[in-house]
Amino acid sequence: MSVHLQSTKMKTMESLKNRRTIRKYSNEPVRDDLLHELLEIAARASTTGNMQLYSVVITRGEDMKAALAPAHFNQPMVKQAPVVLTVCADFNRFNQWCMLRNATPGYDNFVSFFNAAMDALFFAQTFCVAAEEKGLGICYLGTTTYNPDKIIDILGLPKFVMPLITITLGYPEVIPPQPDRLPVSSFIHREIYKEYTPEDIETYYAYKESLPENHQFIAENNKETLAQVFTDVRYKKADNEHFSKVLLDTLKRQGF
Repeated sequence: MSVHLQSTKMKTMESLKNRRTIRKYSNEPVRDDLLHELLEIAARASTTGNMQLYSVVITRGEDMKAALAPAHFNQPMVKQAPVVLTVCADFNRFNQWCMLRNATPGYDNFVSFFNAAMDALFFAQTFCVAAEEKGLGICYLGTTTYNPDKIIDILGLPKFVMPLITITLGYPEVIPPQPDRLPVSSFIHREIYKEYTPEDIETYYAYKESLPENHQFIAENNKETLAQVFTDVRYKKADNEHFSKVLLDTLKRQGF
């Protein structure tokens, strides 16, 4: 391996380790040719049976971003980012190809959706890694799975197309601090799954619980522990059950 190639790979590894989620973008536009190149790169991601069960809706227009914003709880980056990408699990295109070739598709079921969802996730993550290597910033919006029915109506998605991931894209205006992560030892299991002991949990979550910003979250929400902020405020059981119903109902509406 050449010294130049080795140096390039090391820089890439360091940039992956130092990545951040970007929520504030500059006014610098994302060129069409660069966006097309990133989409080509993402299309090389692994895919179920080489079927490429995804589609991407690219939103640049201010009116369309404004229409999408309420479905994403009006998070400001939806309107502020130069580009918003909605990555969809898509069996519509493949089904149509099958029928045009005298083949009967049998993909109106959950496992087919799951296969398409994996394709969409692989595509999206590959796109994001490539975008960040080009100096762009990205933010995943988890709200896509909370309000898929609204997004379907706004984007005119047909049957067998399910919105899965929304990505805001642009050049960073502000580089935020890097968020904390659990240590690698907390999620590695050798050969078989090893159940966690209370001592393991104490060790793995100690750093997260020690951070000043997390102490602030606890105080702001009048809770005793960081875990209570998650269970009682951020991701409540009632909300999880409501959005689960919306998601399942929407999957049925879309044919899965």
